[in-house]
Amino acid sequence: MSQRRAAITALGTHVPERVVTNHDIMKLVDTTDEWIRTRTGIEKRHYVEPGTGTSAIAAKAAGEALRRRGIGADELELIVVATVTPDMLFPATGCLVQDRIGAKRAWAFDVSAACSGFAYALTIGAQFVETGRHSKVMVIGADVMTSILDFEDRTTCVLFGDAAGAVILEPREDGTGILDFAHEVDGSGACYLNMPGGGSLKPATHETVDAKLHYVRQQGQHVFKYAVRKFADNSAAILERNGLSGNDVDLFVAHQANIRIIEAACNRLGVPIERAASTIHFTGNTSSASIPIALADALDAGRVDDGDLVLLVGFGAGMTAASAVLRWGGTTE
Repeated sequence: MSQRRAAITALGTHVPERVVTNHDIMKLVDTTDEWIRTRTGIEKRHYVEPGTGTSAIAAKAAGEALRRRGIGADELELIVVATVTPDMLFPATGCLVQDRIGAKRAWAFDVSAACSGFAYALTIGAQFVETGRHSKVMVIGADVMTSILDFEDRTTCVLFGDAAGAVILEPREDGTGILDFAHEVDGSGACYLNMPGGGSLKPATHETVDAKLHYVRQQGQHVFKYAVRKFADNSAAILERNGLSGNDVDLFVAHQANIRIIEAACNRLGVPIERAASTIHFTGNTSSASIPIALADALDAGRVDDGDLVLLVGFGAGMTAASAVLRWGGTTE
């Protein structure tokens, strides 16, 4: 009997309607359209309307995935939400999504792994499918990054956008699905990308607000070097472990943080650049939503066929790194 694996059977995304171009950003901070494009590849990003929480956009992506799969929310057994911008510290955003979409049979929780969050959540959800405990699991990556951006800090506010992506995982025994994963953490790099305020160490006070501790802080050069190295090393390790090489990869879906990082990773892995998914030019860095959005974009463009080998790669605050390799097949769209 073939091994029971978790396969993605449907995807759904939500990108807010409000478009913010580089020229719009130029009105806020001292930067240029050329600088942003050449350094990051970003041309525009999308923002939610004020007062919109992560659960709202996550629920929209979830609803789209359910519609494409042709099932009701009451068939879901588990919802895992990857986010660093929860509606509130508790309850978990997953609980709010469960209520919004009417998934009355599902339990839910959140995963916090920053831009690696979706890959982490995907493999967590897959374990419940592979063991046979659940047959329909929803995994969501969603972030309202604008809620934690300092729009006077040009090193961060030019980079991020808001979005959500959702997938449904179901069992397959035909050789398709998630074949393997490799995740890691280097906690010594926590100081390079974080949001210092709002937790138990620095709870909200007038002083923390005045010091802007409730916004993303990033040391860009450290993050860039870590990303380039870990994108390649982490991915190479999982490919080698499965007797594969970069040339075997039919679709490379990397976290959409910086086009130069993606190009460097392709070069080091031996993956032809034309096989890389790319949405950063019109979404910016959407944190945990970036991988499912890039995957859905490639799927909608007809770039993925049954039997294709798909490599998902993420990195983020923590510092975290994540890779998952899939044999595509089983979607109902």
